[in-house]
Amino acid sequence: MKLDKISLDGKKTSIDVKDTIFSTKINETLISQVIYKTNANFKGRKAKTKQKNEITGSTSKIYAQKGTGNARHASRKAPIFVGGGVAHGPKGETKYKIRKLNKNEKKISIASILTKKCKLNDLIIFNDFSKEIKKTKEMNVILKKFHAIDSILILDKPSKNNINKAVRNIPNVKCTDVNHFSAFDILKYKKIIFTESSLKELEKRYT
Repeated sequence: MKLDKISLDGKKTSIDVKDTIFSTKINETLISQVIYKTNANFKGRKAKTKQKNEITGSTSKIYAQKGTGNARHASRKAPIFVGGGVAHGPKGETKYKIRKLNKNEKKISIASILTKKCKLNDLIIFNDFSKEIKKTKEMNVILKKFHAIDSILILDKPSKNNINKAVRNIPNVKCTDVNHFSAFDILKYKKIIFTESSLKELEKRYT
């Protein structure tokens, strides 16, 4: 299939792209599963309480088993005592199960989202950024011109190096490359921006 490629002055030409990435069957179920796993793995699991076996102190009984008239107890480490372990408390990151994503899930989910963005006209392909853009104001004008103030720029490395400084202080805009974006990233932002070179890199990586 063919998509429009746009220069910064607004001139359009066409570019051939692969149907397997930009015109595939949209798998909404898989997209939901991938986003769920991605978000679950990013969540912090820092909270941790000490279990009974992690409390420092004597393990001896606090008094005799019988003959005192009191209830039977073991050590002061029991959860019912102040300073004892916590029963059923959070156990930190080491006990948290990482939800793994295989390569096929990543490829299909990203192709599904890119196809969806194509249908909504939320995909923009620029010529490579051959000249350095230093000023945030200048980059902001370009993004507003193409209605891309809420966007992720997935660029080739030379283009990224040329505009990264101008983009990094613009809110709701992320600049990255083909190797460092996820399905969550391209769903989070309204517009997706590629350069011609990064598009070719993407096709090599995901086919």
